[in-house]
Amino acid sequence: MSLPPVEVPSGAMRFNSDSQKLEYWDGAQWLEVSTFSPNLNGGARGIFGGGYAPGNVNTIDYVTISSTGNALDFGDCFISNTMRAGLGSNTRGIFGGGYIPDSNVMDYVTFSSTGNAQDFGDMSIVMGRRAGCNNSTRGLFMGGGIEPATNSNVTDYITISSIGNAQDFGDLTLARDRVASSSSPVRGLCYGGYTYSPAGERNIIDYVTISTIGNAQDFGDLSYSVSGGFATGNSVRGLYATGWIPPTNYNVIDYITYSTLGNSVDFGDTVATGRYGNGASSPIRAVLATGINSSQTNNISYVTISIQSNAVDFGDLIQARYGFASASNANGGL
Repeated sequence: MSLPPVEVPSGAMRFNSDSQKLEYWDGAQWLEVSTFSPNLNGGARGIFGGGYAPGNVNTIDYVTISSTGNALDFGDCFISNTMRAGLGSNTRGIFGGGYIPDSNVMDYVTFSSTGNAQDFGDMSIVMGRRAGCNNSTRGLFMGGGIEPATNSNVTDYITISSIGNAQDFGDLTLARDRVASSSSPVRGLCYGGYTYSPAGERNIIDYVTISTIGNAQDFGDLSYSVSGGFATGNSVRGLYATGWIPPTNYNVIDYITYSTLGNSVDFGDTVATGRYGNGASSPIRAVLATGINSSQTNNISYVTISIQSNAVDFGDLIQARYGFASASNANGGL
């Protein structure tokens, strides 16, 4: 194919008709996008665990990301709780923490076989309303909050293949909860959130290098100050969707390009407004489960990550709820 014109922006994506591969422009060259998708009972799998229905539940349901349709029953979480965080490798999905009662419990499932979660270990702090991200070997749990009115800047890490307790990774640039997180194989990002002092939603985006222990640094800003949204993405783009700007639930989707620091850009809208939902991704597609608006909802929509557009309907969760965690075996960190 011909060389790109100089005006191509960093993070632009194209389909190379010669190699039949998806590529992105890093500012100097076109690089191939990893399209690994494990063949587990039909493809890349997204799982959604726990939540509030009303009452804390231990439900785990799953979808095959490349298809559309309603979620199916996977099994049960090790505990019934809400506002948990999730992350995953190619083989394991892990949920951690919880809120009212505040919890430090981590549990895990094996993506390829449905069934109940098992105990993984404990986080270093008792905390809910955290966010999780990962690369292929390491998982991070970021930020969080406990009652009464306490924020955390703590980031924990685990080795996903080794059962055991989490260890301290470093600190966010600002203590906050109701955060969201996504990752490339190199960087983990923490988006938005809520602080009690001073009280209010935040537009901060932090980042860390997952393979090295240390404090977070400033990445840029979301296009609006928000809490209670969720994030997902592939190895090139991270998406931040929905959220709460009192007194309104939002359906906005923003995106960032991991390789370049900067503010988020408008991507499109989800099918429904909401907060305290979650998402899961393959290299091609992101599925977006809404959470709560005027009531608990079970809506799932999806987008093609390389194409800025509004989401379209995917199907429904098996149980209308909010505050559930999510993970996938083909997310952007892998």
